[in-house]
Amino acid sequence: MTPSRNQAAVCTACGCVCDDIVLHVEAEQIVQAEHACDRGSAWFTGPHRYQGPAAFLHGTPIDLETALDQAAAWLQEARSPLICGLGDTTCEAQRLTVALADRLGAILDTTTSDSHGPAGLAFQGVGEVTCTLGEVKNRADLVVFWGCDPLRNLPRHPERYSVTARGLFTPHGRASRTILAVDIVPTETTALADETVLLRPGSDFEALWTLRCLVKGVPPSGEVEAQTGVALERWHELAQRLRACRFGVLFFGKGLSQTPGRHHNVEALYSLVVDLNAHTRFYAKPMGAAGNVSGADNVVTWSTGYPFAVNFARGYPRFGPGEFTAQEVLARGEADVALIVARDPLGLFPSAAAREHLGRIHYISIGPVPTAAPLCFVTATPGIHVGGTVYRMDDVALPLRAVLPCQLPSEEEVLGRLLQRFSTAASTVV
Repeated sequence: MTPSRNQAAVCTACGCVCDDIVLHVEAEQIVQAEHACDRGSAWFTGPHRYQGPAAFLHGTPIDLETALDQAAAWLQEARSPLICGLGDTTCEAQRLTVALADRLGAILDTTTSDSHGPAGLAFQGVGEVTCTLGEVKNRADLVVFWGCDPLRNLPRHPERYSVTARGLFTPHGRASRTILAVDIVPTETTALADETVLLRPGSDFEALWTLRCLVKGVPPSGEVEAQTGVALERWHELAQRLRACRFGVLFFGKGLSQTPGRHHNVEALYSLVVDLNAHTRFYAKPMGAAGNVSGADNVVTWSTGYPFAVNFARGYPRFGPGEFTAQEVLARGEADVALIVARDPLGLFPSAAAREHLGRIHYISIGPVPTAAPLCFVTATPGIHVGGTVYRMDDVALPLRAVLPCQLPSEEEVLGRLLQRFSTAASTVV
């Protein structure tokens, strides 16, 4: 009989990437995830016992070597290959994916393009004043949530870092902080906040520029209340509160970055934070998505100079949001082979045109769950069966550890062996 054991673990169920999890393992099955939220518990204690074939071709099991040969043949014949996904795998696998895209002259995109891509564009335009979640926990006496609902989407974010967490200079937790929430509708987070500002939908840009004017002591022009749905006097009060804090942080979500204005909204927010640093210490951070999306941003950026939507077709990386983002490339019918890493291909693309074109071409999936892809590699689960490195939403790297045994190959192994086939072919040609 296999003895029970406890093991420390890191959870990738959301962008918090909690590193205080203790797993209770019995008979090589995780029975409890101590400290985890409901989402994390479901992630750890769900079925991780798949031990079937490692590869399928049109639904028929095949051996791994045959599958790798078939994948290499499809990618070799492609005139415009697309590689995308990357959000739910390790940095080691992401690095190999970038190398493979470079070798093939492929278009490379990540899930960032459909989530916080506008924040990346704003960062390139005006920069970013940022901090770690540990600094938020220990120092922040004012926390603003703009267009995001962490109580719903990042369950442990408030308790570990931003609302009730006790830190070095916030010893009383919730009583040491003022919480502000800005949104267009009431949410669980607005109900928690000390003060709430409900904007007119689509007026984030105007609201942020109003605050910029007031922080800099410049009277805003135009009918502020008509534009934002909030009286000018209320904006004066909010600007004064932002300037008066000791250490403020502004978290924002898709309610800001994926609404009309997109990266211009985020540029305005980043610029507001720069303005506030003339009076106090203030920082900004986008709310992270699930998995290792922050890791994908970092790996692709340090490898290519750009965070997503990178085209290697000319032998060097070119950046083209919209032009080289996966969903648009498929919707325009430009890709003739696709490789999707660590994501469900059908769930990755909201666009019907993108899904329809995907169904007309050869595409390959690599990930822990079998998919309907014509060629499917089923791999071990990072953080459950294999280790590696992931990034928290504040760009802090954390190690994953293997908890359960698994006979399946890792995503890193599959990508490495696939890349090796092209390396061997290149050497033969030379």
